[in-house]
Amino acid sequence: MGLKTNNPEDNQIKKKLWDFIKKWDTIIIHRHVRPDPDAIGSQCGLKEIIKASFPEKHVYAVGAEVEDLAYLGSMDTIPEDVYDEALVIVTDTANIKRIDDDRFRLAKEWIKIDHHPLDDSYGEIEWINTKASSCCEMITDLWLTYPEEITMTTEAARLLYGGIVGDTNRFLYDSTSTYTMQIAAELMKYPFSHTELNNQMNVIKPDTGKMMGYALEHFEVSDLGVGHIVLTQELLKSLGLDDNETHSIVPLLGKIENVRVWAVFVEQSDGGYRCRLRSKGPVINDIAQLHGGGGHPLASGTHAKTEDEIQEILSELKQAVIEYSK
Repeated sequence: MGLKTNNPEDNQIKKKLWDFIKKWDTIIIHRHVRPDPDAIGSQCGLKEIIKASFPEKHVYAVGAEVEDLAYLGSMDTIPEDVYDEALVIVTDTANIKRIDDDRFRLAKEWIKIDHHPLDDSYGEIEWINTKASSCCEMITDLWLTYPEEITMTTEAARLLYGGIVGDTNRFLYDSTSTYTMQIAAELMKYPFSHTELNNQMNVIKPDTGKMMGYALEHFEVSDLGVGHIVLTQELLKSLGLDDNETHSIVPLLGKIENVRVWAVFVEQSDGGYRCRLRSKGPVINDIAQLHGGGGHPLASGTHAKTEDEIQEILSELKQAVIEYSK
């Protein structure tokens, strides 16, 4: 197809991975909890191309259903004994503790496919490409490496394109490379409606719109450009929303003038806080790691147990801005 991978060093591991997949009759694909379009897209897209390439194999995608992402795909329900002779593939998940559905531990062997910086090392085979915009870009790259062996379908192309669009914020993030655009174009050659898919990704519920309005009104920004907001359980319940529906405000807040780094803290039922951290320059994943999380240099997540820990994270973000500005 004339395209060259954005990470030639991956070719050996890709061959090992694909040869490994060919050996297994039963394959179960997992992804992380609270999935985004890249998690669902890479998981279900990989399932589609394996099924199309090997119709005799039993291939499943498992995990919790997410209403907001139902337009991408649904999960399979399988009994525990299916894992007895199965290969597990985990996509888009840096940490073992974030893998959705603990039954992955019952499988004979594991494969890890991820584009986040290495955190937990797990699996007999680990394919990690931090140069990739998304895990969906990696799955597409695998297909482009072995187009004679791997069968792409319209549904797989739709899923993988959706994941790339989601993780690049419609090709706006720095992780978008020329290769990202090239493979997105290859996927668009299949007869799915990218316009319809983008429209589905843009849809928000009226109550989510109210939450976005609240966030814009109450978002605080320091003189250094460190922004943050805390979304309480009381607020979410009043709007009929849950944590999974708060992701839409994260890119929105980054559009505010003079914001350099920002954090969205969402109160959990146990009293702690889920933290989404974003940056326009200063590295923040090391801050996430200090609090038990991780992610990309400019987009990370973690947790704060208390309001005091929220203040610690904000102080660390301010220091990151100061260091970056020197």
